[in-house]
Amino acid sequence: MNSEVILEESLIKRSQQKKRTSPLNYKERVFVLTKSKLTYYEGRPEKKNKKGSVDITKVKCIEIVKNRSENIPCQNKYAFQIVYDTNTLYVFAPTPESRLQWVKFIKEEIKNNSIIMTKYHPQFWADGIYQCCRQTDKLAPGCEEYNLFGDITRKPLPPTPDAIRARPPPPRPPEPEPENDEEEVVVAMFDFHPVEPHDLSLVIGEEYVIIEKKDVHWWKARNKYGQQGYVPSNYVTEKNLDNLDQYEWFSRNMNRGKADQLLRNEDKEGGFIVRNSSQGGLYTVSLYTKYGGEGSSCIRHYHIKETSFPKQYYLAEKHVFNTIPEMIEYHKHNAAGLVTRLRYPVCSKIKSAPTTAGFSYDKWEINPAELTFMKELGSGLFGVVRLGKWRAQYKVAIKAIREGAMSEEDFIEEAKVMMKLTHPKLVQLYGVCTQQRPIYIVTEFMEHGCLLNFLRQRHGQFNSDILLSMCQDICEAMSYLEQNNFIHRDLAARNCLVNDAGVVKVSDFGMTRYVLDDQYTSSCGAKFPVKWSPPEVFNYSKFSSKSDIWSFGVLMWEVFTEGRMPFESYSNLEVVEMVTRGERLYRPKLATKTIYSVMMACWHEVSLRCSFLFCHSLGGKTCMVFLS
Repeated sequence: MNSEVILEESLIKRSQQKKRTSPLNYKERVFVLTKSKLTYYEGRPEKKNKKGSVDITKVKCIEIVKNRSENIPCQNKYAFQIVYDTNTLYVFAPTPESRLQWVKFIKEEIKNNSIIMTKYHPQFWADGIYQCCRQTDKLAPGCEEYNLFGDITRKPLPPTPDAIRARPPPPRPPEPEPENDEEEVVVAMFDFHPVEPHDLSLVIGEEYVIIEKKDVHWWKARNKYGQQGYVPSNYVTEKNLDNLDQYEWFSRNMNRGKADQLLRNEDKEGGFIVRNSSQGGLYTVSLYTKYGGEGSSCIRHYHIKETSFPKQYYLAEKHVFNTIPEMIEYHKHNAAGLVTRLRYPVCSKIKSAPTTAGFSYDKWEINPAELTFMKELGSGLFGVVRLGKWRAQYKVAIKAIREGAMSEEDFIEEAKVMMKLTHPKLVQLYGVCTQQRPIYIVTEFMEHGCLLNFLRQRHGQFNSDILLSMCQDICEAMSYLEQNNFIHRDLAARNCLVNDAGVVKVSDFGMTRYVLDDQYTSSCGAKFPVKWSPPEVFNYSKFSSKSDIWSFGVLMWEVFTEGRMPFESYSNLEVVEMVTRGERLYRPKLATKTIYSVMMACWHEVSLRCSFLFCHSLGGKTCMVFLS
């Protein structure tokens, strides 16, 4: 019978990262293999809490993952992969014998499938790239021949036409089951108020069923009353006890420096934040007390530790819990070895709902009659920037494009693509007004304005940790752009903005492509950003993510000098000659040798220059590292 169990075991699966911006997580599931399906459950299978399944007839490849690194952030270290449809499921077994058994039995079940791959990727897809061949397209063809038959010395042979005709027909599909996509039932993390008739309102904490995901940023959902409409995908999270995003005390993308800053600003006894640790797959509790000894306040950072089997969590060894929320709830009432109780969650998500890719689903053209123009914020490369409101309620920044300043037709076409770029550390493009002149570009409003002015106006108020945190904000945005094959071309402190929470976001990405001012694109003109450019740009106008890396190094220098001009006493021509000779900017006083080494790594010749990767713990402090 198709339902007869062939194999059953508790294994760990990795999230499939269907969105490039999705963080990885690792969850223990009970896997059950039958002749028709590979199904995985949360908890015990008899409870029928099914989390997902794979139709055996759709499996194209089952093989061991050849991992070249020991850095697997879960207790099971023996990975294998199951490729089906357009997805790859990575599963981790506790022993090599267990892994071999799963691969062998699934190979046996798929041997008559008509869709077996001829090539596969032997290593992981991670950080937007295949680790084996460095291809950045998740659907890229494999780089190594796949042998279904298990003998690695023998190459698989393509089936002959006679063999294909002789194959038995595929098994009859089972009776339709309820959709079991892991993200089907979600919980709202923020309130969302509809702006168009096709939108659906969200109420924080309530559950919704996702019924369509054609757009990565806007999902069609159904509420408990049966009403349907589009909701922003970054406002909801998977319903799961293990999913911390649904709790107000959790901040996924918070680094140590930012956590320290927020806790001190709140200045409340027992203020705490739970965040991702710099060590992959782990979490940290950052806790503030006013009574840290000698009458001064202090912040302690506690790693949440795990037991191996059964998997449990603890901050103090005598107090172990099945889930992190249970552990947090206990320590809200008992210090139990901590410096104080977890009294007050800081950085509630209610205060900081993320931006959305446009105001609504498939809405990029904005009616200028819906804009209210307020005070002037400044003038940029393309024209005047004003504070405004959309439909009298959403604060926005409105750029009026000066006639003749840009290639308008090219930009309008590209704006649709740029709106799809959405990240917590990118200034969000909400839409454009193109039906009249001047054209308006409508973006997220950033209360503290330009980073360069922010640094200069507050000179002497920043410590090294805060400055490093600013750099990390920018690095996260640039890493996202790099993963999406998008080049900024003009990365500098003047093109980053700061919001009221002190978060730094990258702005004006890719905009220099549309400049019609010859002076800006000429290395002889004063407007060309020579002092932020590598040799391949000012010599050959060759832009890439590697040229953005060089600019990022200069931007770090701007941050750690609190807004000084790079090569301030030299002309552009002198800078070109100096950089060509191998001269580089000096180490700022506020930058440690380690931080300066990161800058220098950005200023190597292009073949040796680093790439954007970040968030690594170094010497107890959060620091960015860059890998070639």
